[in-house]
Amino acid sequence: MTPKIAQFLRDHAPATPCLVLDVDRVEENYRRLKAALPLARVYYAVKANPAAPILSRLTALGSSFDAASWEEIEACLAAGARPEAISYGNTIKKVSAIRAAHDAGVTMFAFDSEAELEKLARHAPGARVYCRILVENKGAEWPLSRKFGCELEMARDLMVRARDLGLDPYGISFHVGSQQTSTAAYEGAIARVAMLFTDLKDAGVKLRMVNLGGGYPVRYRAEVPGIDDFGMAIMGAMTQHFGNDLPEMLIEPGRFLVGDAGVVSSEVVLVSRKGKDDPVRWVYLDIGRFGGLAETEGEAIKYSFRTPHDGGADGPVTIAGPTCDSTDTLYEKSNYRLPMALACGDRVELLSTGAYVTTYASQAFNGFRPLAEHYV
Repeated sequence: MTPKIAQFLRDHAPATPCLVLDVDRVEENYRRLKAALPLARVYYAVKANPAAPILSRLTALGSSFDAASWEEIEACLAAGARPEAISYGNTIKKVSAIRAAHDAGVTMFAFDSEAELEKLARHAPGARVYCRILVENKGAEWPLSRKFGCELEMARDLMVRARDLGLDPYGISFHVGSQQTSTAAYEGAIARVAMLFTDLKDAGVKLRMVNLGGGYPVRYRAEVPGIDDFGMAIMGAMTQHFGNDLPEMLIEPGRFLVGDAGVVSSEVVLVSRKGKDDPVRWVYLDIGRFGGLAETEGEAIKYSFRTPHDGGADGPVTIAGPTCDSTDTLYEKSNYRLPMALACGDRVELLSTGAYVTTYASQAFNGFRPLAEHYV
């Protein structure tokens, strides 16, 4: 929690649940990332948090943007981003969205299948295109494998086809999974990309770009490697496999830029037990999986909690949301412990919740309003 967030919570005590995000921390994280990977161009993954204050600050810093939809492209343009600084990174796009993006001046598009490539050739003629390949997601707390990407052999054929369709076969992308905790994941993926570059060069296609994706982690309950560790591993692998002929490098950070910039403030609705002698208390908050904490699915992302009673005696808890849905249980198996003094009405802060919370919040499940947002 940054001093600005703490002061805002003290001074305003905003109604809960709400997100309070420090935009200055986003800038700090952007500068740290640029220092760790100075040769890479940053394309902020808008889906992590598309709030206008974030997009405006990053635009002013010279960031580019990775958009997953036409609506996200519109948000970037409204924030002052140049269309040529926007990558349409979703490999699954409606024809109407491709046309709108192309008409707006967006020139770079992702794909991972022949059908998508043919759509791009028809509706974004001459565009720069990059093919997403499948890579190992081991080490990621929120894997992104299987749904996106294709095998290397298919990628080779598709990039040759892109050239033949009049598109610009610009490069190759991969994603090692969100909240990736292993630097080795990037090293292995880069080795696969380098093989593909060689194969395509032999086929007469000169690629110019490697999109290294995102996945750079933030600290939740457990320590993770620092961004400098990832920077050294990535540049070491790029130099090993490409030598002095380094291609352009793009990165698509989302969580890393905004995750630890935000805090969710919540209220304890109920503390109860399922049996008289049950040692495990159930703590129900006014935010749950449907209120924006979707990444607690499978207890994958484990947020840290701050309460007014920290430092006192604690005990085991199951933590759940407020809705009438049994799946709205956040943590039951991850050995969470909270203070014994915790009671109904207490405010609880969930730390490092600036990413993938506001946009996951449902509109009105059980009638609850979407998460309020405050940018300071």
